[in-house]
Amino acid sequence: MTLSTQSDCSPQTDRPSQTDCPSQSDVGPDTVRDLFGLPVNALTMDQMLARVHRAIDRKAPLHIGVISASKVANMRRDAELRDAVLQSDIILADGMSVVWASKLLRRPLPERVAGIDLMTEILRTGSARGDRVYCFGATDEVLGAVKQHIAKTYPGIVVAGSHCGYYDKADESKIADDIAASNADVLFVAMSSPMKEQFLSRYAAQINVPVTHGVGGSFDVVAGKVKRAPKLWQKLGCEWLYRVWQEPGRMWKRYLVTNTIFLMMLVGEFFGASRRRQSQQPTTSTKPT
Repeated sequence: MTLSTQSDCSPQTDRPSQTDCPSQSDVGPDTVRDLFGLPVNALTMDQMLARVHRAIDRKAPLHIGVISASKVANMRRDAELRDAVLQSDIILADGMSVVWASKLLRRPLPERVAGIDLMTEILRTGSARGDRVYCFGATDEVLGAVKQHIAKTYPGIVVAGSHCGYYDKADESKIADDIAASNADVLFVAMSSPMKEQFLSRYAAQINVPVTHGVGGSFDVVAGKVKRAPKLWQKLGCEWLYRVWQEPGRMWKRYLVTNTIFLMMLVGEFFGASRRRQSQQPTTSTKPT
């Protein structure tokens, strides 16, 4: 991707001054890390926000994908999920385990860019810009609480439309039409995997929204229905363990299986990379005297 020398944060005639937009210097050329056969973008939060603002201002499509240990494991078993994620324009490390794995494999990512944190930052910086968002997913009750939270916390954001995540499959195309008619700048899809990836893959062209971001269970957190792990737990990469503690009956088996698969994949990737490095080292021959 070629980056323009013009600032992505230059004011638009129909928008207020973008005081919170990261500077152009935060937007470097794409650096992609090959992790588990996936092209993961080595971007910081500020660099990612600059990409988001540029896409909105230029009305250019930016489909954001995120991966965690559990999703990497599930993608190994689910070809449709893998294909949907690979259609993303940018793939970010949603989980600390992916960041740690990148460092172990000597393909380091600069930091974790969690989906919920990116959503929050898009709302925060978008409030100063007057951005329009469409909220799709969760229950009607949760959706109502999310819209109230946005109105109170980010008053400059325009909620251009919303729809709950429980609907008849036959109505899916109509929902996509409603999203398109909203003229939203950003679409948040609050569904679990692989539903959100599959919806965005199927309807990316139809919805005609510059920035699309699958945010999983983030609406439940914003609405207060689910409590997010404390900062220390997040930093230690134990957010998954906090989820298990909150919902042991539903989560323990899921994370036991996916974490085990992820660790096996990491071991295989590590030793495979080590063998490749060894094979690439020049060999020295000793001539007989």
